[in-house]
Amino acid sequence: MIVTLTANPSLDRTVDLDGPLVRGAVHRAGAASVDPGGKGINVARVLHRTGHDVLAVLPGNPRDPLLAALDERGIRYHAVPTSGHARTNITIAESDGTTTKLNEPGAPCSAATRTELLSAVVANAVAEGWVVLSGSIPPGVPDAFYADVVRALRPTGCRVAVDTSDSPLLALAAAFPDAAPDLIKPNSDELAQLTGSDAKTLEHDAALGNVGPVAKAGRMLLAQGVGAVLATLGRAGAVLITPDGAWRATPPPVVTRSTVGAGDSSLAGYLIAEREGAAPADRLRYAVAYGSAAVALPGTRIPGPDSVEPSAVSIEPIPDDPLPSHTAHSPLPKDM
Repeated sequence: MIVTLTANPSLDRTVDLDGPLVRGAVHRAGAASVDPGGKGINVARVLHRTGHDVLAVLPGNPRDPLLAALDERGIRYHAVPTSGHARTNITIAESDGTTTKLNEPGAPCSAATRTELLSAVVANAVAEGWVVLSGSIPPGVPDAFYADVVRALRPTGCRVAVDTSDSPLLALAAAFPDAAPDLIKPNSDELAQLTGSDAKTLEHDAALGNVGPVAKAGRMLLAQGVGAVLATLGRAGAVLITPDGAWRATPPPVVTRSTVGAGDSSLAGYLIAEREGAAPADRLRYAVAYGSAAVALPGTRIPGPDSVEPSAVSIEPIPDDPLPSHTAHSPLPKDM
């Protein structure tokens, strides 16, 4: 079983516009939709649609519309009781694929709720299974929350994947190698945050076909105890770095309709392939195939097996470029 933790879930409302968004103007929406959201829930939705056994852990109460939305989709969940409702995130999707997001901070989370969330995740983790820690954390939760969860999961024998950003990501990195996960899924900005690289340079080089700097940054994280790094690079595809090697995946041409949930779909695709016994390069292939399928869908719709074409994703190995010995065992930059 795969368990996802979404500490700061949401109802995602998407508004489709027929033309460009103009600040201060009145727009008529072409369509609108509401879906259960939050990064961990997005991962769970993809896994559920492909028939994988998944449990979503989140804060919520029986009157929360978010839980009703999960019930409607048949997604199994464990909701830790709270007094408030999930936040609402708004996505404005323009006809050319440009998306603008307005994310609420979420309801404050008490220490008791935080403890119950951690206990629920640990209680449902299984040896050789996966636990996915995804997304932002709500107000009132310490930045080191994910690091605490990773440590608490160690005795269960499960594997842990983390996809977060900003302060929670940096707090997790500050606890490496003790809290280093088995898999981390940064985008270029998050990879730069973790390693002191420049995000624009990473993106620019990757767009030109040079993913060496991304692989080098990923190897820095492996040297700090991380099991594998799945770096998603938007239109440039993705890079997977493991102790056994590194690979680059290039996606097929796709008409972008919405980028919301693409990274979550990529992570789900990786886990789907891993659960099916695929080799690392094919896990990367599935990750990019699911991410590409997601951006071709409107709003927060998630891809299913019928819309994914792994064979259309090209894979190539990245030559080894080991870090110098004095760098490979040094800590992450102190200012991170």
